[in-house]
Amino acid sequence: MKKDKLLWADDEIDLLKPHILFLEEKGFEVVTVCSGQDALDCCKEHIFDLIFLDENMPGLSGLETLSLIKESNPDVPVVMITKSEDEGIMNQAIGSKIADYLIKPVNPNQILLSIKKNLHKNEIITQTTTSGYQQDFPKIGMQINDSFTTEDWKEVYKKLVYWELELASSPAAMSDLLRMQKEEANRLFGKFIKNNYTTWISQPEKRPLMSPDIFKTKLFPLLDNERVFFILIDNFRLDQWREVKDMLSEFFTFNEDLYYSILPTATQYARNAIFSGLMPLQIEKMFPELWVDEESEEGKNLNEAPLIKTQIDRFRKKYTFSYHKLIDSTQGERLLQNFNNLDNYQLNVIVLNFVDMLSHARTESKMVRELASSEAAYRSLTRSWFKHSTTLELFRKISEKGCKIILTTDHGTIRVTQPVKVIGDKNTNTNLRYKLGKTLTYNPKEVFEIKEPELVGLPAPNISTKYIFAMGEDFFTYPNNFNYYVSYYMNTFQHGGISLEEMLIPIISMDPKV
Repeated sequence: MKKDKLLWADDEIDLLKPHILFLEEKGFEVVTVCSGQDALDCCKEHIFDLIFLDENMPGLSGLETLSLIKESNPDVPVVMITKSEDEGIMNQAIGSKIADYLIKPVNPNQILLSIKKNLHKNEIITQTTTSGYQQDFPKIGMQINDSFTTEDWKEVYKKLVYWELELASSPAAMSDLLRMQKEEANRLFGKFIKNNYTTWISQPEKRPLMSPDIFKTKLFPLLDNERVFFILIDNFRLDQWREVKDMLSEFFTFNEDLYYSILPTATQYARNAIFSGLMPLQIEKMFPELWVDEESEEGKNLNEAPLIKTQIDRFRKKYTFSYHKLIDSTQGERLLQNFNNLDNYQLNVIVLNFVDMLSHARTESKMVRELASSEAAYRSLTRSWFKHSTTLELFRKISEKGCKIILTTDHGTIRVTQPVKVIGDKNTNTNLRYKLGKTLTYNPKEVFEIKEPELVGLPAPNISTKYIFAMGEDFFTYPNNFNYYVSYYMNTFQHGGISLEEMLIPIISMDPKV
């Protein structure tokens, strides 16, 4: 195994002999020099894994040496060691991107800790994380099997997402073990939904917080006293929220929760239910001009602002509101330019469509599929968009206004891996995670079937219409050209069906930091 090679520059290097011996006994190769110039000469001849640099040396100072080292070797970690506690020196060193800053006298264990932190941190974290998941694995298994309530399942999903993020850079064996555990959780969650969903819809008092309840429960109580921004990021899962959360912690404090999306977990149904406060069947009956059937070529989410107004009016509220849907950066920039105009409204609703577009692009574009080849890469692209688009600036501006945000989504998405054959006529919808039609042929054991759509608040275009929903990582495909469609859609991110990822979705109350 290759030894880590260290350079230590100090004009009193002879006094540090015990430290050098200590490090050599620990398996490190240590090269010592007495001046900044000698350190620079050494860096030209050798490659070092880490450099210890005394701040106060004759000739070239530590800070001057640091600057010159970084010019030629920008990636090598440099640890500054000094007797001075002067804040100006600290700021200069930090500004020059030092890896660590130690105050003399230092003891050998401080030095060892700094080395481990800068050279072996990822390895140590990976080992500790792997060990932690191995210990937690049986507990999670018991938690999955003992989940009988909506709150139980929320806790299971939060635990699985926590470990998914922690194990993102761990050995494949651990990720595979977690994947198996997620599959088992989704299998039992599917049974839970089958057993309870109809009751939730027919008896709203017995259900958890669901799509039609969001405005009434989360928004209206706030709007009676303050201005609020309601931001909906389409297709935004819990793991994606956790990926971007740290970028917002400078501006906000958070109160995080999960709620249950209605079925189908698709924009036409779930998002319209949020904005109207109604189930889709109720929208169709009460506001037929605002409901768009599956068979219609018209966009399925063109009536969101009118649906919001119907809900505000139905509850006899007098709130003023604005509605904005941002599909590209130009629209985002335009909203930021006119941001002060939003002061005129008690409620500002903003829909961000990028994550949904990313999900579809990953299916249709080979290049995007390569960029988002794994769950971790998919999260990384979400983070990059959040950071480099107008989105982060939007949140910052809202914080400066001192306004609260309710951040959520309409549904999540799941990477599909298991094809399930379904036969339907030419009028059957194209979604891979749910189907509705009057002549569907399928294996009832493989789906959640709804033969009476009105019982779950869904419209029925025909008297014999029924709905079926895919569960876990399944996706529907037709027997014709079966192999082609399976290879095309395998490992793509889809939504519309039943899984923890699609149905258990984040809702975050964000308070600006004053």
